[in-house]
Amino acid sequence: MLKKIRILLRIVFLLCAVFIVIGLYQFNENIEKNEKLQAMKLLSASENSSVLSGSANEKYELSPSVSGNTSEISVSADDPDNGILPEYRELHEINPDMVGWLKIDGTNIDYPVVRCDDAEYYLSHDFYKKEDKNGTPFVKSFADVDSPGDNFVIYAHNMKNGTMFGNLDDYENENFAKEHSIIEFDSLYEKRHYKVISVFRSEVFSEKENNDDKFKYYEYYNAESPEDFAYFYGNIMHLSSYKSDVKASYGDRFITLSTCAYHTDNGRFVVVAKEIR
Repeated sequence: MLKKIRILLRIVFLLCAVFIVIGLYQFNENIEKNEKLQAMKLLSASENSSVLSGSANEKYELSPSVSGNTSEISVSADDPDNGILPEYRELHEINPDMVGWLKIDGTNIDYPVVRCDDAEYYLSHDFYKKEDKNGTPFVKSFADVDSPGDNFVIYAHNMKNGTMFGNLDDYENENFAKEHSIIEFDSLYEKRHYKVISVFRSEVFSEKENNDDKFKYYEYYNAESPEDFAYFYGNIMHLSSYKSDVKASYGDRFITLSTCAYHTDNGRFVVVAKEIR
């Protein structure tokens, strides 16, 4: 009997060792992929910056729209890169689904963000469109990241190895949130900074049940009226794990980061930040 137990323990130990090795391999592979993308971004910026500054044909500017709440991209007809920032040109050529780059100091979040018609595709594919359970941070096809609208939502997996949005829930710690309150998101055309305003847990509510009275943060993209904004703002502040000294008003723009959480079925962990100018 003891001999069988010892054999069983050895098998369990070997299986655990195999899973650990596989996990470390996948983690390192993911880190290497992202480091390669980051290196390409930096190299592209370095190689193109001098060319960009010296070429009148490649200049572009952002001008306020009529509403004053968005920015329209004005691009020279002679610009072969359509006004794309130098550091993102090569990456965009590799994957035209790329719409920007998300970075948060003090976390592993430093990734390109993509968009395509199939909202599920990048849950299981990397930036190079190869199958990868880590996926890639993405926005839904209708998300306006260029103008942008009043808000857009970036989704990514909550990976146990800490990649993607695996450590986004560090923001539940108020001290961490204060020390890492700035979220950087560059569209292909401009650099932006956002400041964290709300951190909360929620869920994706079933469409089969009567959930019309539930606050669905993932449906807020544009405020059609001050009342729409007030509904969104009031709810994110009410749900937030702690109070923020960041104030917002109608016309402000936001970015929302969303990942899976396990406090309830279809749970989500959410960080909302306001664009600062």
